[in-house]
Amino acid sequence: MTYKLITTFLLTISITTNSVAQVKPQRLWFNKPATQWEETIPVGNGRLGMMSDGGVLRENVVLNDITLWSGGVQDANNYEAHKSLPDIRKLLLEGKNDEAQQLVNKNFVAKGAGSGHGDGADVPFGCYQVLGNLRMQFAYKGVDSSNIQFQNYKRELSLNDAVASLVYTVNGVTYRREYFTSFGDDIGIIKISADKPGQLNLRLGLDRPERSETVVKNNALEMSGQLNNGTDGKGMKYLTKIKPQVKGGELAVSDKQLVITDADEIMLYFSAGTDFKTKNFETETQRWIDVAVKKSYIVQKRNHIANYQQFFNRTMLYLGGSKGDNLPTDQRLSAFQKDPGSDNELPVLFFQYGRYLSISSTRVGLLPPNLQGLWANQIQTPWNGDYHLDVNIQMNQWPVEVVNLSEFNLPLADLVKGMVKPGEKTAKAYYNADGWVAHVITNVWGFTEPGEEASWGASNAGSGWICNNLWEHYAFTLDKNYLKDIYPILKGAAEFYNSALVKDPKTGWLVTAPSISPENSFYLPNGKTAAICMGPTVDNQMTRELFTNVITACEVLGVDGALKTSLQNKLKQLPPPGVVGSDGRLMEWLEEYKEVEPKHRHIAHLYGLFPAPLITPEKTPELAAASAKTLEARGDDSPGWSKAYKLLFWARLHDGNRANKLLKELLVPTLDTNMNYGAGGGVYPNMLVAGPPFQIDGNFGGTAGIAEMLIQSHDGYIDILPAMPDAWKASGEVKGLKARGNFTVNFKWENGKVTDYQVLSKTPQKVWVKVNGEKKEVTSTH
Repeated sequence: MTYKLITTFLLTISITTNSVAQVKPQRLWFNKPATQWEETIPVGNGRLGMMSDGGVLRENVVLNDITLWSGGVQDANNYEAHKSLPDIRKLLLEGKNDEAQQLVNKNFVAKGAGSGHGDGADVPFGCYQVLGNLRMQFAYKGVDSSNIQFQNYKRELSLNDAVASLVYTVNGVTYRREYFTSFGDDIGIIKISADKPGQLNLRLGLDRPERSETVVKNNALEMSGQLNNGTDGKGMKYLTKIKPQVKGGELAVSDKQLVITDADEIMLYFSAGTDFKTKNFETETQRWIDVAVKKSYIVQKRNHIANYQQFFNRTMLYLGGSKGDNLPTDQRLSAFQKDPGSDNELPVLFFQYGRYLSISSTRVGLLPPNLQGLWANQIQTPWNGDYHLDVNIQMNQWPVEVVNLSEFNLPLADLVKGMVKPGEKTAKAYYNADGWVAHVITNVWGFTEPGEEASWGASNAGSGWICNNLWEHYAFTLDKNYLKDIYPILKGAAEFYNSALVKDPKTGWLVTAPSISPENSFYLPNGKTAAICMGPTVDNQMTRELFTNVITACEVLGVDGALKTSLQNKLKQLPPPGVVGSDGRLMEWLEEYKEVEPKHRHIAHLYGLFPAPLITPEKTPELAAASAKTLEARGDDSPGWSKAYKLLFWARLHDGNRANKLLKELLVPTLDTNMNYGAGGGVYPNMLVAGPPFQIDGNFGGTAGIAEMLIQSHDGYIDILPAMPDAWKASGEVKGLKARGNFTVNFKWENGKVTDYQVLSKTPQKVWVKVNGEKKEVTSTH
């Protein structure tokens, strides 16, 4: 399928839009080298990634390949598990959730090591891992390396061009480096130069913490190895090559390093591959280098920028002038906390950075971004750097449709396709149910089994929740061929819940059992605690949304009339989108339990508010009010990704000032890297979001939240500026955001009021739009 940006706007449905506001180039920049990885600059082309620390004497460039995973395909299903299901459900019906949880822990978890409790590098589940480190040691003529002095230092990442750069002066010589992972020839390139000839002297090394061997062949560094699959040790194979091209000077070999002396200019080509989907990866790795070295740097850079900008330039956001860019990004983040109103362009930078990270960390036909996106500097990445199905992978995808990067949802669909067959086995093993199911975690190997602990691993909402992301691509594009392609996934997920739901005798509702509300627990009347329950609210909301979407798909595609009827009948027996408790909050469970952790980071029972369209201020005001009380009780301070989550909820509740408060708190600078499950999340100097540690879902959730403050389209109409904070009201402009129904929307505002807007589509059609509080039906233009 093809996607084209509408770039010519011939007609408008309001006052003709004046010239677009002149927006400064978007960049991150620093006046000193990085002192830790969380200060380095990320570049990537969806497969290969580099992060440079910008060192003057010694530079380390961390290298990544998004396919590099340990572990392997396994079957960790307990095929006897379903025999325990009647006893588990009986205990739940008797209110003995703690005893049910004990039985789940005994018989209803994955066999073997599972995810290794998040340390799965050496078990079959596996782990996303760092590819390696390119190490450069520089020498400067006439300068004592033990007392290196440098001036005029600046390292920068241009979001407009996806090019990183470094410039500094040593002993009167100005040195420059440029870095990009090419969107043209699928290769990493580093150009090193000086403003005087013969000034470049350095040693090149290539290493990895384990399972690697580095050799020098044909004046190139080659590092290869095989990761642990958790069984016989013979897992994924990989190859990395660094090929220098030198102008002037000499290139020599010293042991396992390359030594360059007195050069005028150096080009370094980084190529890598794995046998994940490419059996001839060694040949391909060399082929990319052979192709690249035949092109001039100017051509390579021009092609790279052109290929990148076809995505990045689709959307523009302007929130008023700013002097903030005069400060290095780390200082700018600190200044924003003191006076956020003086730098409205920092939210714009964060928004566009999220779009940049989306473009840079995934690729159609490959893999979606994982917990690390593309960038990791460890063998054992936090939480395996995997795909968490209880909000995190979903959050990674939340911005792509609305910020006009729709095709970057497709890799997720490919990943989920690989989960269906394993998920069918899991559905039979644990629930003796039809269809397919996935629980809380998955990997590139198609893991669908429950996690190894009931308290977090027993949620069976993963498969239903991920279907929301797949559906959103259809909702935004109306691509029937895509819908036909993913329909078997949606159908199989719905068949599971249709088959596995049981009746709650107290309410008569059909609910899931056993399950959990993601990673939360509660007190029982006997004072004990449990997480296992019947029908957590998130499951109820997710099942309702999934059934509704599959019914719509049956109608659009003209298929499966019997399934459609069955789901329509089941919809009538599902719980409502939410139930308000005696304290005015939306209930998280069927019973009005007391939470063990009232400030818990997860708020999954607001799934119906976001991402689903089940709770809205207009159509379900009582549930919306209960959602707000829930958020108040949870509090704002939390890990970074959770702040982004709450930002989205407040935007859906049309509270722009509260959403903006969360945005400000998300942008609190930190250097902490500890495993954090509570308060204190923020951003690192390089603006990657800290849980801590780094989790890229916070970047993507924050980007989606900003978009949601500006435009919403889930409630049957396009709502322009639904959650405008006071800080943004003076003036602003948006071009190229998307709305459901395949509409592109541009608009301007002054003093909090929309002054101009355009709604565009490939063919003119009627659409409802809400502008300045007034709903009207208009005709889109092409």
